[in-house]
Parts: sequence; C-alpha cells; structure tokens
Amino acid sequence: MTFSESLHRNRYELVLALLLVSGLFGTIVAEMAADWYHDDNYSHGFLVPLIAGYFLRERWSDLRTAKVAPSGIGIAVIACALLQLIIASLGNEYFTARSSLIVLIAGMVLYFFGADIFRITRMPLLYLLFMVPLPYIVYNALALPMKMFVSWVSVGFLKTIGLSVVREGNIIMFPSITLEVADACSGMRSLVSILALSTAYAFFLQISHVKRWVIIVSSILIAIATNALRVIITGILANYQGAAAAQGFFHEFAGMAVFTLAMAMLAGLGLLLREKTP
Repeated sequence: MTFSESLHRNRYELVLALLLVSGLFGTIVAEMAADWYHDDNYSHGFLVPLIAGYFLRERWSDLRTAKVAPSGIGIAVIACALLQLIIASLGNEYFTARSSLIVLIAGMVLYFFGADIFRITRMPLLYLLFMVPLPYIVYNALALPMKMFVSWVSVGFLKTIGLSVVREGNIIMFPSITLEVADACSGMRSLVSILALSTAYAFFLQISHVKRWVIIVSSILIAIATNALRVIITGILANYQGAAAAQGFFHEFAGMAVFTLAMAMLAGLGLLLREKTP
C-alpha cells in the first residue's frame, strides 16, 4: 500500500488523531505563537511551518508512491512525547513542552506509515524545531560570550583606526560617551533567525550536503561579523555625533541594515557554491 492509498484508507483515524493532538497542544501552540509575535528574537517562527510545508511539498512525488509499513516503534516514540509533555507541564518548562509536539508528530508518522515515510519527511519535521524558542537560560548563556566577543572585536578595530577607546566587559568607553553592547547587539537575535533561514536556503539549493553545511556554519560567522560591524559603526558615529547616534531610529535602522547585509552575504555564498548545470 502506498502513502496516498494509506491516507485515503485511514482518513478517519488520522482526522481523529489530529483532533486529539489539536486539543492537547492548542494552548501550547497559541502561547508559542504569542512569543513569536512579541519577541523579536523568534519572529521567524511564523515562517518555519510554511517552510517545512514547502519541504514536504517538494518531496510529494516520492512520498505519495512510497510504501507504507506501520512501525510499532512509533508507539514508543508517542509514549516518550507524552511523558515529555507531562514532565514539562509539571515543571512549567516551555521548551520541553513545545518540542514534545514535534516528537509526537514523528511518532505518529512512524506508527501510521513506517520508517520509509519517516525518512522522507524527517527534514521537514526536524526543521520545525526552529519554531520553538530557546530556554532563556540557554539563550543568555550563549548571548553573554557573544557580547564579550563582539565588544572585543569592535574595540580592537576602533583602536586600529586611531580612536581612543577602552573596554570593560561589554562596556565600550570613549572620552565623551559610554556605550553598552546589549543583547540586541550581541548577534544572538540575528543568529537565531539567520540560522533558521540559512538552513532553509541551503536545502533550497541543489548542492551537496557538504556545501549545505558550509552555508549553515557560515551563517553563524556572518551573524557575528555583521553585528560587530554594527557596533563599530555605532561607536564611530557616537564618538563624533554623541549619544543620539546610538539610539532611536539609527539603532533600529542599523539592526535592519546588518540583517539585510547578512542575508545578502548568504545569498552570495549560495551563488558561489551552487553546482553548475548544463
């Protein structure tokens, strides 16, 4: 029996299973979407299900004719997902509760359709992890060293071009003004979004897996480099123009500008790495 035949034959069971999942995770997904809306670090979350759906559509020709062989392993995966949800709910831990939805979907794919179907759909399933906001303890643990690194690189460059500047941690001090490299300038905000988008971009391109990993890893370096550039430019302007150059419209515009620059650099890298076709 093929996948499309299985969908038709088991349509009532699948609809019932989806209704149960919706009832179980409706509130969790709604709260996660609220985080996407209110937290700029995860605004890309709205795009993730759409991109995952595109990946699934691209695999439809293989998926619809693939043979279905339901696997009992799916029951174990579903049980793990439900246990994960229960533990997370008792501990009020959002990341574990939200990611349990993806584990549950993976278990359902295995249970209803088997390992071959799971192999075809694993990329879209794994990509859904990008829509789950990181725990703040993890986010802050990553943001702090990135702030320090961006501060160190920026001050090093500013000294190289002859400016009088001193750094204490993530504080950059000029003779007439003091700037703080905040979380927004650490690179973490753009890193999370750029990493999600670069992964999608890498798999859109018809390139080898090695080249895809080159793009994904490069996105991390690009996010850090462009945010360091943002701090350098802000520091130069603030040194000569005062605090107004580091606040308000310019600060927001600089954030959008470095993100656009990062995406342009990723696009250029993809063009360089794409395989030539006749």
